[in-house]
Amino acid sequence: MVRRAEEASPVERASAGCYIPPVLIVALFLSQWALAVFIQSSFHHRYASHRMFSMSPVMERVFHVMAFVTQGSSYLSARAYAILHREHHAFSDTPRDPHSPGYAGNVVRMMWQTAKRYSAHFERRSKPEARFLGNCPDWPGFDRFASAWPTRLGWGLVYVGLYWWLASAWWCFLLLPVHFLIGPTQGAIVNWCGHRYGYRNFQTGDASRNTLPMDFLTGGELFQNNHHHFSGRLNFAVRRFEVDPTYWVLRGLAVLRVIRLEPAAA
Repeated sequence: MVRRAEEASPVERASAGCYIPPVLIVALFLSQWALAVFIQSSFHHRYASHRMFSMSPVMERVFHVMAFVTQGSSYLSARAYAILHREHHAFSDTPRDPHSPGYAGNVVRMMWQTAKRYSAHFERRSKPEARFLGNCPDWPGFDRFASAWPTRLGWGLVYVGLYWWLASAWWCFLLLPVHFLIGPTQGAIVNWCGHRYGYRNFQTGDASRNTLPMDFLTGGELFQNNHHHFSGRLNFAVRRFEVDPTYWVLRGLAVLRVIRLEPAAA
């Protein structure tokens, strides 16, 4: 039986001469990457972990939903992330750091250690110090739904379906694993590269580095040395040639009164 052209996959249609440019998949990948980076850098890191700005309870819920949409199958709880990140600052590059390259050996082992610690915080099996708790955005019911395995698998099926429909070259499917694990992948790049490669503007008590002077890859998160020196500073860029894109987007959201840049009460 001959299948109609519209029933065939893009790869099959490409083989038959009905070419669909792979730019569609690349655009999908880059869009999710940029949005997920922004949410993780702004909501999880600068808001949940450090309270560098404030927002209304309604807008906080909106950011939770945006995290679910952009991170998809690798959704991260803002509360668990905040506790983990506060521990990282307190114990940076020591044996108690939840994700230090110096005590992991390789990036896979480092992220496995991070995942175990994160899971303990998420499932509330851990007993973090009191100084790491409190003032975290917390939506337990939504977190349980967004982190449930059926939900994660559902997102995975959505990604596979989109790739089956849009991918016109075999190499496009190599991007799928990153879609599945986009949150941890971005975290691995920041935590590994930001404490191993690059230059230092400040002599801190850890191994933090600034990996990229213009960090559009991870939304300013690879200014790790700057951030560890000025942990409460909204703009991670310090020198004239450094650019922190998340900071400028947050400035725009403040102009629109979506958020308030004055620090919230600790």
